[in-house]
Amino acid sequence: MYYGEKVCLRAYREEDIKVATELVNDAELQKFLTPRIPFPMSPWGEEEWVKSQKADQNGEFNFAIEDIKTKKYIGGCGIQEVNWLVRKAEVGIMIGDKNYWGKGYGTDAMKVLLKFIFQNMNINKVKLNVFSFNERAIKSYKKCGFKVEGTLKDEIFKEGKYYDEILMAIFKGEFEK
Repeated sequence: MYYGEKVCLRAYREEDIKVATELVNDAELQKFLTPRIPFPMSPWGEEEWVKSQKADQNGEFNFAIEDIKTKKYIGGCGIQEVNWLVRKAEVGIMIGDKNYWGKGYGTDAMKVLLKFIFQNMNINKVKLNVFSFNERAIKSYKKCGFKVEGTLKDEIFKEGKYYDEILMAIFKGEFEK
């Protein structure tokens, strides 16, 4: 387990499945998660995904995010698209429980995840994509040290409108400062 000030990043547990299914199927949360047309996740689909999570020697890890005080599962974060030659990786995060939105839990989880990546994996660059309408996430990523690297214009279509997709990144040297 990896600890921040507010959260713990840990392995997924079987008891997370029911809550995770409810969170990931929330309509408001769905618009922030995928550029695709939202489709409900079934309990057995979520169970299959949770049970498939394990340490991956290719560098792809998914962590459950737990509130340290309540021991409650509140979301997840992960590392994908690891390129060992260039030493870069892509990350994603979801705080699914709306009671934890805008209170620093996502920022704390991301800082813990970045520390794990830079100290344990020796990655040099971590990148992510975020939808332009997700202002809360953009603010959080900037607090963690991410900088905008580019913008893909009209890349996302949600609720009848086009939105930009923002590409952000942070380097190991910037994080360590």
